Amino acid sequence: MNFNSRLFDRIRIGPSEAEAVEESDAPRCDHPGCKRPGEFRAPQGRGREGKFFLFCLEHVKAYNATYNYFAGMNDEALAEYAKDAAIGHRPTWKLGVNSKAARMAQRGRVAGGEQADVQDAFNIFGARRAQTAAQPEPRVGVVARKALEALGLDENADAAAIKAKYKELVKRFHPDANGGDRSREGTLQEILKAYQQLKSTGMV
Repeated sequence: MNFNSRLFDRIRIGPSEAEAVEESDAPRCDHPGCKRPGEFRAPQGRGREGKFFLFCLEHVKAYNATYNYFAGMNDEALAEYAKDAAIGHRPTWKLGVNSKAARMAQRGRVAGGEQADVQDAFNIFGARRAQTAAQPEPRVGVVARKALEALGLDENADAAAIKAKYKELVKRFHPDANGGDRSREGTLQEILKAYQQLKSTGMV
């Protein structure tokens, strides 16, 4: 064979698998002795959260099959971990102990319950206070208001007015009081229901 031939210079042989791994920029598998690329992350374990090993597919499967985050923890440590897990392992304080938050709240309080030191460029809080002042909270709930409307009363009616109106309407629509006329029994049922709702809310 003539090693000086021009044809011999054109022959190219691909690198072996081990040489390809060494030449590539990909990180190598962290398993001892493995030269394949480390394409898969695996957590390093308790106390090293956020850190990972890099394994090839074969070794990440083997690692995951035996991985145990709680290995080496006794019953007391496990119970403490479960207790902290309920609050996301974040610090908590008893009410009034967090002095920084207490100072911030104190600076934010002014007379009348309004908040100070708040930059309100769009007047959101001022508009909300003005709306609240313009529309006072209703004295009664939605159910009680509808019941009062069924009796022909407004939300300012007191217990005596409700009872008087109820008696008046029952006498008007009850068949025994209007000569046996049963054409208004539906209206009578609505009046009875409305009165019971008012009783359940404590207005009567």
